[in-house]
Amino acid sequence: MKALTYHGPGRRTWGEVPDPVVRDPEDAVVRVDAVTICGTDLHILKGDVPEVTEGRVLGHEAVGTVTETGSGVRTVAAGDRVLVSCISACGRCSYCRAAGYGQCTGGGGWILGHLVDGCQAEYVRTPFADTSLHRLPEDVTDEDALLLADILPTSYEVGVRNGRVGPGDTVVIVGAGPIGLAAILTARLYSPARIIAVDLAQNRLDAAERFGADTALTAADATPEALRELSRDGLGADVAIEAVGVPDSFELCTRAVRPGGRVANVGVHGKPAVLHLEELWIRDVTITTGLVDTHSTPMLLDMLAAGRLDVAGLVTHRFGLDEMQEAYDVFADAGGNDALKVALFRT
Repeated sequence: MKALTYHGPGRRTWGEVPDPVVRDPEDAVVRVDAVTICGTDLHILKGDVPEVTEGRVLGHEAVGTVTETGSGVRTVAAGDRVLVSCISACGRCSYCRAAGYGQCTGGGGWILGHLVDGCQAEYVRTPFADTSLHRLPEDVTDEDALLLADILPTSYEVGVRNGRVGPGDTVVIVGAGPIGLAAILTARLYSPARIIAVDLAQNRLDAAERFGADTALTAADATPEALRELSRDGLGADVAIEAVGVPDSFELCTRAVRPGGRVANVGVHGKPAVLHLEELWIRDVTITTGLVDTHSTPMLLDMLAAGRLDVAGLVTHRFGLDEMQEAYDVFADAGGNDALKVALFRT
């Protein structure tokens, strides 16, 4: 089969690799019908994730059809249309038993495209199929379901829920890429009084307003003082969600939040950020980090099927699977291409 493989910083190849096979009784092999590229994949290609070894098939977000299962798989079968979650869960360790699947100690967590071969391929082996695949309703499209593999549960769990967004809150979201836009979409479920989006690119700020941001500011205009002035009493945001993964955006969040506020870091950081404890210690600010657990995926899938989550517009560019290299080029230059999420489909 063909797959996208990593060969060190800045080097990737779309070419032939061995077909995946069932190795463990709990495995399934899935034919990839739709797949996408994540900002984390770009971090890997920059060399920010040293655990990814040369030759690794990248990708951790896909929709597909089960072609084979191990003898221990009970809840999915060949022919089932499934969502491949970005997180794999053994289902037995103490973290999994508490729905903390991202921290699985039984061989799961974020492994696809990281520690084992991933989804940017014609087929993928998925460990722990019973607890890591989700059967899809017929009326949910491949494209819409693809957004539940990572960005929607990540934004919801690591951003909105960790930040404890509530009714009447002022929410600042720094970064209006796919994660930031998904954070806007899911923050609205909790009726905040105001959502303020910050980004460098005007097309992303326009998208933020389409997805429900009340105010969209360029990074140059979004000074801590300006953000505080937009809050209900001038003290700052109740919640600041960092959705970029660079030091400046994290530090802006810590300065834009009010005393007693919450900073929820979602972005993947490749460089150290300064933590100004000399300023923060007295302000009762809570800072959270996190890898998504995907415990919310079934709920979000139900909402999507019921028409309660409008994800139209998040995918801006579509390709065939064999156009993987072009899709990477477009996504890597998202600003120049007005790209949000890209999707690739089996043709």
